[in-house]
Amino acid sequence: MRLIDLARPLENTEYADPPGLAPSITYFAHDETAEQILGFFPGVRREELPGGEGWAVEQVSLSTHNGTHLDAPYHYHSTMDGGQRAITIDEVPLEWCLGRGVKLDFRALPDGHVVTPDEIAAEFDRIGHDLQPGDIVLVNTAASAHYGTPRYVPSGCGIGRAATNWMTERGMRVCGTDAWSWDAPFVHTAQKVAGTGDASLIWEGHRAGMDRAYCHMEKLANLESLPATGFEVQCFPVKIKGASAGWCRPVAILRD
Repeated sequence: MRLIDLARPLENTEYADPPGLAPSITYFAHDETAEQILGFFPGVRREELPGGEGWAVEQVSLSTHNGTHLDAPYHYHSTMDGGQRAITIDEVPLEWCLGRGVKLDFRALPDGHVVTPDEIAAEFDRIGHDLQPGDIVLVNTAASAHYGTPRYVPSGCGIGRAATNWMTERGMRVCGTDAWSWDAPFVHTAQKVAGTGDASLIWEGHRAGMDRAYCHMEKLANLESLPATGFEVQCFPVKIKGASAGWCRPVAILRD
């Protein structure tokens, strides 16, 4: 069995999210925290601790959408499945988060392109995979090559509402992308909306959850290391009460 880590780290970087949305992590080293430990043990002196050291600890300020995470239907809209209350991340069935994996390779598509149902179907035909209920679909875009640089957020293609529905109609409940968003980068969508006046283009892939409930992961890593098929994915999210997303560390499992 071989495991491939599909997660990006939470880190102090301005390049994994749009301006103003980055996480902030403050690191406290062992020589800075001895007093924290001593506060629990009156009468003990710092020199009595091994090396005079405390513990290493971090304080983090972040969004549930920083780092690699799993979005719940509640993130997309207040309703799902044609009008039902949308479920939050703590309500996502665990069964959805473990399944047969399949990778679609859209790295050749231009930045801002919105993938159609025909393009999805053609890619499944190319790799010879029949999408089945419970399959977890991972989309490899051009964005992954730019992670860690200012080009990351505006890079990659997005999956349109109709294309997402094509997959959920066949039983897909969880999918993911290596891009910042399941949808095309906003900078490209904004140009299309300005040119057409069609506001339905905004966040259309996400809004597919209004039609049929599904979850997707964003900011995946190492998809280029995966075969098209022949692996499993597990992607259990952190259980945050009533939240729109949860951080996760998805793993691809390849068995001999």
